[in-house]
Amino acid sequence: MLEKTKIVNSVEGYDDGGSHVNGVHGDALGCTEHDALDMQRMGKKQELRRNFRLISIIGFVVVLQSTWESALLSAYFGLFNGGMAGVIWMTVITWIFVMAMIASLAEMASMAPTAGGQYHWVSEFAPPSFQKSLSYIVGWSAGVGWVSGIPACAQMLSSLITGMVLLAYPDAEIGKLWHVTLIMFLWLFLMVSFNIFFAQYLPLAEGIVLVLHVVAFFAFLVLFWATAERASADQVFTSWTNGGGWSSMGVSALVGLSTPLWCFIGPDAGAHMSEELRDASIVLPKAMMWAVFFNGVFGIIMMITFVFCGGALESVLESPTGVPALQAVYNATGSVVGAEVMGAILVILVFFAAVAVTAASSRQIWAFARDKGLPFSSWIEHVPAGWDIPVNALLVCLGSSLVLACINFGSDVTLNAIVSISNAALIFSYIISIGCVRLKRLRGEPLLARRWNLGKFGGIINDLALAFLVVSFIFSFFPMTPKPAPVDMNWAALMFGALGILATANYFISARKSYIAPVSLVKRD
Repeated sequence: MLEKTKIVNSVEGYDDGGSHVNGVHGDALGCTEHDALDMQRMGKKQELRRNFRLISIIGFVVVLQSTWESALLSAYFGLFNGGMAGVIWMTVITWIFVMAMIASLAEMASMAPTAGGQYHWVSEFAPPSFQKSLSYIVGWSAGVGWVSGIPACAQMLSSLITGMVLLAYPDAEIGKLWHVTLIMFLWLFLMVSFNIFFAQYLPLAEGIVLVLHVVAFFAFLVLFWATAERASADQVFTSWTNGGGWSSMGVSALVGLSTPLWCFIGPDAGAHMSEELRDASIVLPKAMMWAVFFNGVFGIIMMITFVFCGGALESVLESPTGVPALQAVYNATGSVVGAEVMGAILVILVFFAAVAVTAASSRQIWAFARDKGLPFSSWIEHVPAGWDIPVNALLVCLGSSLVLACINFGSDVTLNAIVSISNAALIFSYIISIGCVRLKRLRGEPLLARRWNLGKFGGIINDLALAFLVVSFIFSFFPMTPKPAPVDMNWAALMFGALGILATANYFISARKSYIAPVSLVKRD
């Protein structure tokens, strides 16, 4: 029966005819039998329409990560701590370990394809005495990680816009904090509006933008190699820089991990869209693996190209536009118009990456509210009839992002600290979820049935992922330089600690009674 491809829509089961279950026509929301059985086992109701297929979900993850675009837009941190060789080799190393991480997450996604992602997996795979409390903490961590990523994308878009204006009009009075913040507001409304009013076209849009993502990659590649002056291979691959003045070059390079981490963060996005993906238990793992593989290849090639073709020059890194990539294109072509056109392409690509981040964030928030993990959960989890999308969760993402963006009126340092929590919070959720599966393997306990698995190499792959994630988590809290002034301090550690304390306190005060651990809803044969 599992091999049939009939369409069903039920959390209670399905009939032999497959055309009508529990009063709902089988193809109403696009489930396959595997989807319905997975939802039935997890005790979840199918409320979202399954619009995504293999190509569109690959496009969703690829565009969301925007690895080669991020290599252009965030290379400064890796070049400052690590230098030309450091940022390249750390990007390669990060990609290899991220493949192990995403393989571990993909296996769990095949076991339990749910929008809840990490906190659901922790609830099912953690030791029984920790299933409820630990999944609650991970739910908050993943939620904060995703939601804080929304204003981070808006800030990147605002910086691109102001940079393009300054490139064309160097004397323009733009780029002040309140200018950037107001532009951030505009982007936030556009990102959420697209997800509400054009949600049905999101798979198509991500597929189209995937094509632009590939075409633009080659456009930037040809532009740099054909027009820019080049550094020597020896300089590029062997020149390390300890810009922060750390105790050793190795520590400096690890501090510079912020660049490759930003390039690869968020590969779990597909999991949060799994309840909108047809035949998710087999399609989702494949999509997650292919997306990270292709993004890694493109990202590494672009990072090497950018460094080779002047991206590490002082005039580029200290460009008055504030966007080194724009300055590098201008230096290569000598054309303001050419640089503006390439900048506009980056704006389009980053915008749709931000749309994808907003979508994944809202599904994470919606799933957690469905399990009563948030204040006002009943309102947040509501899906309006006929919309088939979590509108209220999207509004929560908008409101939260606007509040975070307002901080930029007073200090961009504080906002940067908040958005940097995105990396740390997501990494923490990966560590706990993969750690729970690894513990089950160590204990010889059986794992759930899955259609995509790591086989006998599962334990080794989990170990590689955990080793990298722990190191990344620690260094995500490091400032750019040792003994920084308060204005240069990375306040993410303090904020993350405060978040952990608040979430733990809230659990024991109220959520211990209201929160419904996903494992308690699971139907066992």
